[in-house]
Amino acid sequence: MAKIRVYQLAKELGVASKDLLIRLHELGYTHLKTASSGLTEEEVEKIKAIFFGEEEEKEEEVKVEEEKVEEKEVKEERKEEKEEIKRPVIEIDETVTVRELAEKLNVKASELIKYLLSQGIVATLNQRLDIDTATLVAHEMGYEVKLKQIFEEIEEKIKPENLVPRPPIVTVMGHVDHGKTTLLDTIRETNVAEKEAGAMTQHIGAYQIEFRGHKITFIDTPGHELFTAMRARGAQVTDIVVLVVAADDGVMPQTVEAINHARAANVPIIVAINKIDLPQANVSRVKQQLSEYNLIPEEWGGDTIFVEISAKKNIGIDELLELIILKAETMELKADPNIPASGVVIESKLDPRKGALGTVLVKQGRLKIGDAFVSGITGGKVRNMFDEWGKRVEVANPSQPVEILGFISPPQLGDTFYVVEDERKMRKIVEIRREEFERKKREGIKRISLESIYKEGVKILPLVIKADVLGSLEAIKDGIERIEHPEISLKIIHQGVGPITESDVILASASNAIIIGYNVRPDEKASKLSKEEGVEIRLYNIIFHLVEDVKKALEGLLTPIKREEVLGKAIVKKVFRISKIGNVAGCEVKEGKVVKGVNARIIRDGIVVGDAKISSLKRFKSDVEEVETGFECGIGFENFKDVKEGDLIEAYKVTEEKKRLE
Repeated sequence: MAKIRVYQLAKELGVASKDLLIRLHELGYTHLKTASSGLTEEEVEKIKAIFFGEEEEKEEEVKVEEEKVEEKEVKEERKEEKEEIKRPVIEIDETVTVRELAEKLNVKASELIKYLLSQGIVATLNQRLDIDTATLVAHEMGYEVKLKQIFEEIEEKIKPENLVPRPPIVTVMGHVDHGKTTLLDTIRETNVAEKEAGAMTQHIGAYQIEFRGHKITFIDTPGHELFTAMRARGAQVTDIVVLVVAADDGVMPQTVEAINHARAANVPIIVAINKIDLPQANVSRVKQQLSEYNLIPEEWGGDTIFVEISAKKNIGIDELLELIILKAETMELKADPNIPASGVVIESKLDPRKGALGTVLVKQGRLKIGDAFVSGITGGKVRNMFDEWGKRVEVANPSQPVEILGFISPPQLGDTFYVVEDERKMRKIVEIRREEFERKKREGIKRISLESIYKEGVKILPLVIKADVLGSLEAIKDGIERIEHPEISLKIIHQGVGPITESDVILASASNAIIIGYNVRPDEKASKLSKEEGVEIRLYNIIFHLVEDVKKALEGLLTPIKREEVLGKAIVKKVFRISKIGNVAGCEVKEGKVVKGVNARIIRDGIVVGDAKISSLKRFKSDVEEVETGFECGIGFENFKDVKEGDLIEAYKVTEEKKRLE
């Protein structure tokens, strides 16, 4: 008997698949993992009876809840209005000039220039002021300053009421020749594979298709090792990864890399087992291999969607597209089309005739011809836009990929793309970013290292592990995974056998990880890239030393134990008032010793009234470092003057002790 899938029942009931799954789990149907899970006819009838019985009661509850939310929002708005009646506030950013600041302060530019001169600052009308100077001037003239970024964060601009569903952005990943380009070719009904050198994708291409009234954007990332870096970028801009695995070939090294890239970017995976039409196809073997990487099919009790396809013969493609749409529905992907556009650069090139070109995937807002924009350390103005077919586009909507003509210089892959007010603003931002880029370049890139972990206070240690053979790799994993503590954790983001490659360095760089190598060495490209990216590579030939180094690094993550030691106690006999210094306590040390530079509690009638550093300690007129029991002394405190006769002074010091792992 054919089973009815959850998403089919959701359509019939007129609800989202995600909401139905939540309700089904509440009713005890926990075996239903995803929207593509199957239900028997008996289960469907029971669910329908429960669902329709709850509908009226639910509507009434929703209405009451909405009224409460509205009432709360009105109260909060009134409260905010009252709080706003304060000193006038102006907004400035790092690009503010003398002219702009004068306009915001409602003063003449000439007056502002005179004031700056009186403060020893020589400035011209169009000169940019640093934030500290601009803030100081504003305060002097009776204004509060709100510092805003050189471009507003896009999340702050998004209005929930304007959000509309957007198409999912899907990245197709997998090993060389497993059929990624053929799959996209079949979906788009074009013949990309034949046009490209060696039938392998040479750059990231983005395409948008329409299936049964729903749009889907595909990013075609190259599968072979040469372009691992570009694939890593692809995984960071996508909503869903379709992992293509050939049924005759099974899981290969780049299949594992693709899984790790997707997981590092927290992107859900849909597995497409391709080439099922071949006589040597073994679907069960592929499922078994992938289950070892925690990609377990629904029929085996897991929550990963598996689809059996033949890209060449167009088998299972419709089912794959339908499941992508259903997965996107449960993810509730939305965008605000009414804000300035923002997105990600997924391709970049320099055309000898057209100049700098960049393919941008719009994530929020609508991008229009004539918009000024910033992307990394470059920017420009949209002079023209083209879709994947080379047709001119006037407006690009969320999740739509477009090639843009108008960049000042070629952008970097993965750079964020923002529309700004005008070209003047764009040029100022680009100037600041380039200055910052050059400064950081001079200072050098700072990344995590085993020595810096304690100082940085990181609580997770991400690792990429490479070994000479599988046995060594398992022994290393076993050794470091035995190190446990509730405050810290190890995260192995990638592991493999063989030399340390460029792809390992790129993944470590994206995840701020350290690369550990056992009896292996980095190749020339990996070594060069690790220096450029500031990624630390640690090499070992003894497993014990490797595990000990990791253990020491993890100990550096632990919050140190703080121990307090009371050094001595003194009674205040008299308080002296000394000009320019303030109150000094004339004391007699009753217990232990009082030491200059340590902290002291001031206790009055059993209650601590102050805690301050001992800034001065005198015996008669001489400065001393410490005073022992039975002697008198004068004690001065840092930032505490309210000392009185009879107060108890308790001098103490706090020491930090490193925690150790067992």
